[in-house]
Order: sequence, then C-alpha cells, then structure tokens
Amino acid sequence: MKNFIFGMVFMLITGLSCSKSGQASSATGADESKASYDTTAIDSFSPGATSVDVVRQIRMSSERYQDSLKEARKLQEQEKKIADELEKENKKKAEDEKKKSSEITDNKPKTEKKNL
Repeated sequence: MKNFIFGMVFMLITGLSCSKSGQASSATGADESKASYDTTAIDSFSPGATSVDVVRQIRMSSERYQDSLKEARKLQEQEKKIADELEKENKKKAEDEKKKSSEITDNKPKTEKKNL
C-alpha cells in the first residue's frame, strides 16, 4: 500500500512538472515562430524567381546607380584639376627659385686671385 501511494504521488508530481514545462515551451515557441518577414522560399526555377544577371542589370540601369556614377566622375575630374593646378604651381615655384639662384650667382662680385 505504501508503494502504491508513493507511486501515485510520484506520477502526480511528474505529470504536473512536465505539463508546466510543456505549456511554457509552447507559449515561447509560438512567439519565436512568428516571423516579421516572408519566409517562403523561392526556388530558382519557380515562376517568381529572377536571375542574378537580370537583377544586376536592373540595379545598374536604375537612376540612383547612374547618378552615383556621374557623381563619381565629377569627383575624379575635380581631383584631376586640383592635381594639375598644384603641379603647375610647383613648376612655377621651381622656375622662380632657379631664376633667383641664377640672379644671385650672377650678381656676386667675382674676385680675381693674384699670384704672389
């Protein structure tokens, strides 16, 4: 009789503990399984699928992509102009330095050494 009561109490406790964890996991599982985005997989051969090349062509032909290319060209042209202007200024400075140094050497009085 003691074994029978002990068995019933054990089964009751086990049943209650398992049912609580089952309910808790099912409640959290329902929240986790709810996705905020479409999870339908589209096979590459299905009617709604598009080729990678087609998607690339669409992106390249978009206005935003074309505008970004134009902007990049403008930036490259501006950088090239700035580099050319700096190069011209450096050349002018170098020529001025050469002229100044040649004028200084020309203006120095030449002294002749006398033999004693």
